[in-house]
Amino acid sequence: MYELKTKETDSSVIEFIEKIDNLKKREDAFKLLDIFTETTGYKAKMWGTSIIGFGSYHYKYESGHEGDAPLVGFSPRKAKISLYFATGDTGREELLQKFGKHTTGKACVYINKIADIDIEILKELINRSVAFLQKTYPQGGGAND
Repeated sequence: MYELKTKETDSSVIEFIEKIDNLKKREDAFKLLDIFTETTGYKAKMWGTSIIGFGSYHYKYESGHEGDAPLVGFSPRKAKISLYFATGDTGREELLQKFGKHTTGKACVYINKIADIDIEILKELINRSVAFLQKTYPQGGGAND
């Protein structure tokens, strides 16, 4: 049976952010923490060793693979800041066109710094992602104090 690597932990989000070497990236991480917390209404939790997640949902694929994941989140990595939003949301691309300087991967949106993006569009992306996942996975959409 496949074992998920990224699980919610009891590690301190604040301690994790305070250990970021790059001062500017640390400041951006604290700003993102405020934006995600205020926008979602969820308390930040560490997922694995480096992802800060908000809310959670339980997914189950037709293959039988299932698990829990944050509704949205971010990770201040060395190279770029990874933003985690729902995949499969068709409205995401339209918002990303107005988002500012970024690149995308399969599930992530990568930014260099907060100054490169539109904060209001970030809030829209967060809200869309949460709503999309709660609608798609209603059995576990959002438990997280």
